[in-house]
Amino acid sequence: MTVEIERNATKGSSYLKNEGKRVAEMTFSVASPNLIIIDHTEVNENYRGQELGRRLLDALIQKAREENFKILPLCPYARSVFENDPEIRDVMK
Repeated sequence: MTVEIERNATKGSSYLKNEGKRVAEMTFSVASPNLIIIDHTEVNENYRGQELGRRLLDALIQKAREENFKILPLCPYARSVFENDPEIRDVMK
């Protein structure tokens, strides 16, 4: 499974598909060209425990570094990852 990111002017998501169905998704709002706000993470119960949420977040972190924007993690999962991993805080707002 490969992480894909879709984004329009106001919203977006980082997601993973298996057999054509989304099995994990992290949604965000686009606050400005320089800021996204992660608001929700969901992983299908059959795929929990495989660190799919972290893969979704890592893809957004990589994109933030490449495109020079910040991430405000309002989602409890994303916020906890940022709090526990100082190496990714360079993109945190």
